[in-house]
Amino acid sequence: MRSHEIDYKIMGESIQLVEVELDPQETVIAEAGAMVYMEEGIAFETRLGDGSQPNQNFLGKLFSAGARALTGESIFMTHFTNRGYGKRHVAFAAPYPGTIIPIDLQKSGNRLIVQKDGFLCAALGTQISMQFNRKLGAGLVGGEGFILQRLEGDGMAFVHAGGTVIEKQLNNEVLRIDTGCIVAFESQIDFDVETSGSLKSMVFGGEGLFLATLRGTGRVWLQSMPISKLIRAISPYGNNTGKESRSILGGLLEG
Repeated sequence: MRSHEIDYKIMGESIQLVEVELDPQETVIAEAGAMVYMEEGIAFETRLGDGSQPNQNFLGKLFSAGARALTGESIFMTHFTNRGYGKRHVAFAAPYPGTIIPIDLQKSGNRLIVQKDGFLCAALGTQISMQFNRKLGAGLVGGEGFILQRLEGDGMAFVHAGGTVIEKQLNNEVLRIDTGCIVAFESQIDFDVETSGSLKSMVFGGEGLFLATLRGTGRVWLQSMPISKLIRAISPYGNNTGKESRSILGGLLEG
C-alpha cells in the first residue's frame, strides 16, 4: 500500500522529539512507548505488525512480529490515527538523548537499512522487517551489524541516533566505521564487518576488534555517541572510571 503523506516538525536540540501533523484519517506507526503527547481526536491502537499489508493473515503477522522480537524490539507497534475533523498532532521521542533523522524513503530507493534499534516512527504503509547480514564477518560479531532492520515504502520515516549525526555521500568509495556508529544506509551500499587491523592494533589500539566497512554509492548516516558507548562512559565500571579517579586524587593533592 502507498504510505500516508504526513507533515512533521523536529523540536529540540540535543534531546529531540518529532511532532507529526495528521490530516483526518491519516495514521503514523511508532515503536511502543515512543509517544510523548497527542492532541484530542487522535486515537491509538496497539497492533501486531506495521499494518503495511492489511490483507496479511494472522500467521504472517505472527511471523513478522517474531522476526522483530529477534532484533530486541517489541512485537507490537502502536498506530496513531486522526479520527477528528481537522489537523491534529502527535509527538514522539527516542528512548535516550540524541538526534532524530527524517528520511523520505521515496528519495532513498524506497528502501533503507537501519541499525536494529534505530527506528522511531513512520507513515502508515511503511513495511518494517528484519534483515540478516549473511556475511561471515558480521556473523562473527554476533550483535552489531549482524541483525539489521529494513524499512520499505514511499513515505516519511524517522530514525533516532545518539550524539551528533553525520550524513555522508559515498561515490563508489569505501568507508570504515566503528560498528556501533552506523545509524542507517541506503540499500545499494554493500555492508560488512571486518577485523580492524593487525593483532597489536586490535589488542592495544582501543578501537575494538571489528570495524564496519561500507562500499558503493549512496547515503550513509552515522552517530557520534551510540547508546552502548554512552552506557560504558557513565557506568561506575566504565572506561572513564580511571580518569575520574585520577582527577579526584589530583584535586585532593592540589588541595
